[in-house]
Amino acid sequence: MAKHLVIVESPSKSKTIEKYLGNDFQVVSSKGHIRDLSTTGKFGLGVDVDNGFVPNYIPIKGKKNVIKELKADVKKSDIVYLASDPDREGEAIAWHLKDALGIKDDNYKRVLFNEITKDKVIDAINNPTVIDDNLVKSQETRRILDRIIGFRLSKLLQSKIGAKSAGRVQSVALKLIVDREREIEAFKAEEYWTITANFKEYEAKLFKYKNDDITLSTEEDADKVLSNLSDKYIVESVDKKQKAKKSKFPFITSTLQQEASTKLGFPAKKTMSIAQKLYEGIDLENETVGLITYMRTDSIRLSDEFTHPTMKFIEQNYGKEYIGYVKSKKKQENVQDAHEAIRPTSILRDPLKIKKYLTT
Repeated sequence: MAKHLVIVESPSKSKTIEKYLGNDFQVVSSKGHIRDLSTTGKFGLGVDVDNGFVPNYIPIKGKKNVIKELKADVKKSDIVYLASDPDREGEAIAWHLKDALGIKDDNYKRVLFNEITKDKVIDAINNPTVIDDNLVKSQETRRILDRIIGFRLSKLLQSKIGAKSAGRVQSVALKLIVDREREIEAFKAEEYWTITANFKEYEAKLFKYKNDDITLSTEEDADKVLSNLSDKYIVESVDKKQKAKKSKFPFITSTLQQEASTKLGFPAKKTMSIAQKLYEGIDLENETVGLITYMRTDSIRLSDEFTHPTMKFIEQNYGKEYIGYVKSKKKQENVQDAHEAIRPTSILRDPLKIKKYLTT
């Protein structure tokens, strides 16, 4: 019987982690959230809006058996490691597990797996922390706000226009669209013309006429200027500049989604689903291993554990002259920087060699 119980969100991740930890550990999955707000009380919000906005939680439909099984696993274990995802939602799931399963303060540890590799998993188990109450309260506030705005606004829209739902995000997005549409409707189109000379190696646009800035509002204005121009031109000077093309910052969640959309035509949902699988672990020849770090991040920071071997790899395979520097910038406001940018877990894995193990 395993003395230590590890609870993660994903069943596929549990299999990978259990291989790393050995026989003393049992790794099970909560399959995501196990509880949510009820639909009872005033306006069916599941929140007591008249007495301090106290939430009322109930098991999610279909999760009663999961909770029952997890409670049985908890009873057989000396210590429980709550290893839900390392973000705000994951922190809330850890708290709900602790509360719903009746786990005492001295019988649990919170662990964060920022990448699913053997070294990092063991390191996280050896360096546990506790549940971050501030993150839990943040998620709880967000969920309550969803209900207060979403439930009441959805009913209004359903009665007026037959819409299915509305909420915290959709409402703001709709207002931005309406504001933009009003700007478009208020825009007054103004006619303008340009004159461009086509030379052998380049084009030149007319900006000045008789040493004055020029604005051509009608076709007649353009024709008048053209009729006064000579067919002979003098190149007074050529300004040549060298421009350095800088590399982009490492991926964060938003830039990963943008690049996948631009280059591959993937919707955000598909991108994040693929990224989740790469993070949780892929079966290679002799191992199951996570191929990227956690994919929900707004930080461009890269760890020394990755940059140092990467510099060495570049020098050995491409030459010392190709070694650059690690791009960084000052921490921006509203950037949590909880964990580093999205990156490969190892620079030594050749994409072409592991391509055969990957699908979309």
